[in-house]
Amino acid sequence: MIRKIQFKENSKFTKIIIKNKYIDFYLTKLIKSKRKIYCLVDSKLRYITKKHMNKKNFIAIFVNCGENIKNINTYNQLSNKLLSENIDRESILVAIGGGTLGDLSGFIASTILRGIDFKLIPTTLLSQVDSSIGGKNGINSSFGKNLIGTFYHPSEVIIDANILKTLPKREIKSGYAEIIKHSLIKDLKFFNWLEKNFIELIKLNVRILEKAILRSLMIKLWYVKKDQYEKLSNENSRAMLNFGHTIGHSLETYYKYKSKLNHGEAISIGMITESIISNKLGYLNDNNLNLIINHFKKAKLKIYDKNISKHEIFRNIVKDKKNTFNSINIVLIKKIGKPFFKRNLKIEQIKNILKKI
Repeated sequence: MIRKIQFKENSKFTKIIIKNKYIDFYLTKLIKSKRKIYCLVDSKLRYITKKHMNKKNFIAIFVNCGENIKNINTYNQLSNKLLSENIDRESILVAIGGGTLGDLSGFIASTILRGIDFKLIPTTLLSQVDSSIGGKNGINSSFGKNLIGTFYHPSEVIIDANILKTLPKREIKSGYAEIIKHSLIKDLKFFNWLEKNFIELIKLNVRILEKAILRSLMIKLWYVKKDQYEKLSNENSRAMLNFGHTIGHSLETYYKYKSKLNHGEAISIGMITESIISNKLGYLNDNNLNLIINHFKKAKLKIYDKNISKHEIFRNIVKDKKNTFNSINIVLIKKIGKPFFKRNLKIEQIKNILKKI
């Protein structure tokens, strides 16, 4: 079954296509357009482009991927490589890989030659349900995650569930953390559906998987349309998509983006921690908190890190880009499906709660 979604932001259209076993057909169609196609490809996925390498208008550049590629040096290297291969404004830049490559490629596409056509083929569950849409892209700094970047939407996103069969279970669970996040910030009914179907989803049942991906995308798009540039003006702000990310990003920065803790695992711990903060501050009742914690335990998602109350974690929280005037601004929840943006928390309040977890 093929599912198509199209949305418009500032006169620019993005088309999302969800179709099983579709990637090769799509690349073949792109190459037939006769435009120059430049692919930034995760090195582990060389097989995807192998049959197209002899085409004159197709150039693949392979990247050893991981969170460590999201830096200014890799940005410079890849930009210069593309320029040396005579990329022009009529060219198409295609990213084939997970969220880190997508973030970096989108940043390159938005800045090289002041912006060229960008198409995205996310190959992890995490990137398919989260970073592939919304237009956010960029690189990390020594001061924190995603502090340098732009808003730039791909013109097309291709989501092929078949590619997920190559992933280890750890990566599937990392993506599932973002799926459950979407239910927690928007849709109790979706949360209840996941309660019944998460085992089949993690087993990669295509019918269940595509339904969960579609619902996650629709929730994210709802927030993006309400607040494209994250102005934080009301409870419909796309900032709600950052639930779990204040703590999660702090943990990722603490571990220097290394594989000991991947993004989905960090956000999973972040969501539980921010749910506990919501509860301790009197916003989230015990029943809702227990429903959330129990689901994470059943799905075997990470819920705790022994370093959660280290000084470096609090230092990273203070640097979060949502903060203003030396106060902590953080997404909390009142109940499943009802988030809000809590302003002006003091770091001491968070410290006192985290030290008791």
